[in-house]
Amino acid sequence: MNTRYFDLINQTFYFPQEEFTLNKDNLQFHNIDLMKLVEQYGTPLKFTYLPQISNNINKAKAWFRKAMEKNKYEAKYYYCYCTKSSHFSFIMDEAFKNNINIETSSAYDINIVENLMSQGKINKNTYIICNGFKREQYIENIARLINGGHNKTIPIIDNFEELDLLQDAINGKFKIGIRIAAEEEPKFEFYTSRLGIGYKNILPFYRKQIQENKQVELKMLHFFINTGIMDTAYYWNELVKCIKVYVALKKECPTLDSLNVGGGFPIKNSLAFEYDYQYMIDEIINQIKIACDEAEVDVPNIFTEFGSFTVGESGGAIYQVLYQKQQNDREKWNMIDSSFITTLPDTWAINKRFVMLAINRWNDTYERVLLGGLTCDSDDYYNSEQNMNAIYLPKYSKEKPLYIGFFNTGAYQETIGGFGGLHHCLIPQPRHILIDRDENGILATEIFSEQQSSDEVLKILGYTKK
Repeated sequence: MNTRYFDLINQTFYFPQEEFTLNKDNLQFHNIDLMKLVEQYGTPLKFTYLPQISNNINKAKAWFRKAMEKNKYEAKYYYCYCTKSSHFSFIMDEAFKNNINIETSSAYDINIVENLMSQGKINKNTYIICNGFKREQYIENIARLINGGHNKTIPIIDNFEELDLLQDAINGKFKIGIRIAAEEEPKFEFYTSRLGIGYKNILPFYRKQIQENKQVELKMLHFFINTGIMDTAYYWNELVKCIKVYVALKKECPTLDSLNVGGGFPIKNSLAFEYDYQYMIDEIINQIKIACDEAEVDVPNIFTEFGSFTVGESGGAIYQVLYQKQQNDREKWNMIDSSFITTLPDTWAINKRFVMLAINRWNDTYERVLLGGLTCDSDDYYNSEQNMNAIYLPKYSKEKPLYIGFFNTGAYQETIGGFGGLHHCLIPQPRHILIDRDENGILATEIFSEQQSSDEVLKILGYTKK
């Protein structure tokens, strides 16, 4: 009878997979011995595997290149990194090794851009796509970039007032984009995105405020769907509407030459994850090409703004199971040495799923469990609602420590969790390490941040002044 944890995984999923393999009964992630990390750095532990960032960027570039060749699509593709997914310098350093561009969301993003420029990591040939709702500080920072000679800074107009604010702050001529306010999925709580300008209002807005405006050049139409790039009737319907707006606008605006289809590529959240990236890109490019050919307008350059896709699959978290609580006849709670609310806030906030696997003891028998965090909050747990399947792990034993890993956690968790700040019940932020490989593929690790100390927490709370 197959009762080992390995047997369960092997008969439920295709295993091993590209990034997940076994060394005896210990899990490896991209050939990294995770138990060695545990022995060296302890738990709880956050890690970032930097090479995966470049891997995903270059995969996407190759997919778009292939789709454009297949469809004889005579325009360019520009990959932008969406900074809000993770603002850390080590993320930017790795991402910008790959000749990409950047998308910003708020005022302080521009300060990061200026820092990257001062270090030579980006330059005046890098497109800076400025999204988000813009007020004084953001406008001022965008204007500083453009007035300083960065002509590839493109603020994306989110509302009717922003153009006037930008014109007051910017000296001379500058480029802009317009964001379409897409209609939300039918099951959503409201009908239209709060971001951007409605489909029907874009042409009138162009004619009234841009067409005869000598200071402004409309360069880009921006389109983004909240649910991401998915093979659904809803997504294709919204894309078709977007293309129609582009074609109508292009006929009146010769400077318009770019379509930004936003971000939203999904990342693996289960060993059963399936998504045909090449098919989706082929179909997007094909639909744009057909519509433009029929309307006899030039096809646009394509911009994307991949955030989670860029960084999500680089991140992970490792915990130790400290204790098991048998609360009733059916429910066993494995208590981890950290908090889901603190370290993986999306599991608590939006029931987000991540790949979750045992790190060790794969040859042991398994049991069904629930996972509980350290806080006194009843919502600090991870169960089958988030994990899609019931959670099975090697049986708890006081004599044999069990470690579990959550993978593809690299997007949003640190910023939403408040990296470096206060956390629920004052559960400390874990140690965070960076994992890289040199040109010969040799693994190297370094500590980015230590586990948060009580002194750091008390200082934030005002108990100490030093």
